[in-house]
Formats: sequence, C-alpha cells, structure tokens
Amino acid sequence: MNTASPAKFGFVCVQNAGRSQMSAAFAERERDLRELGDNLEILTGGTHPAERVHEEVITVMQERDIDLSDRTPREVSTDELESCDVVATMGCSTLELDAENVDVRDWALDDPHGQDLDTVREIRDDIEQRVKALFDEFYPDEP
Repeated sequence: MNTASPAKFGFVCVQNAGRSQMSAAFAERERDLRELGDNLEILTGGTHPAERVHEEVITVMQERDIDLSDRTPREVSTDELESCDVVATMGCSTLELDAENVDVRDWALDDPHGQDLDTVREIRDDIEQRVKALFDEFYPDEP
C-alpha cells in the first residue's frame, strides 16, 4: 500500500442503502478502534442510490450502537473508486474499473432490503467479520 498518502477503502452497492452503509460504518468504527485516524479514508456510495437507508438496516445497526438514521445514500463516481486501494462490492455490482492498482473484491452478500430482522442481523454480522478481516489484512500490527 502507498504510505505517502492515506489508504482508501471503498464500499459500493447499487442503492448505498444497506450493505455498503453497514460496511462503511463498521470500517469507521474499526478505524477508530485501531487509532488509524487520518491514515485511512473510507468511501461509500451506490451506482443508483436510494432516497434513504433501509429501516431494517438502521434497526439492526442500532443494536451495535451505530446510528445510520442520519446517513443519506449517495452516488459514487468511477474516479472516486479508482482512487481507492480496495473496493468491496456487495454482490450486486457489475463494476469495472480501469485502474490497475485497485483491489476489487465482491463480497457476494444478500440484499437486506425487505428481509426479516434475523436475516438482516446475519448479513450485518457477516459484514462486520469481513470488515475486521480486511483491517487485519492491511493493518496486522495495529491494536
């Protein structure tokens, strides 16, 4: 990873209203826990953003003391994504980036929208583990 500038992780899905929002929130928490501060930038967005974060996602994230109720899905550009070191897609993307230095990973997660809360909790817990594993891979020596 380029140490001259902060690393950048991107989390992308179509609506930016569920999986990618949970991923970004867990990444922000992990960044704080590991005291990475300005050394890591976190980007999230969607190719066709929804108007708001899905209610069931807000509910299950509150169970982890993470408030997504004030977040607004946003569109993400190819240029933004090509500036990332890693881009995690959520299983709903046909994303193609030209940048050779971007590590694109498809996490192939089920869409939480319209699912019962237990299913959304399973998706949330999977995302939390994947985010931790990503941080362990890139920051193995951090607390």
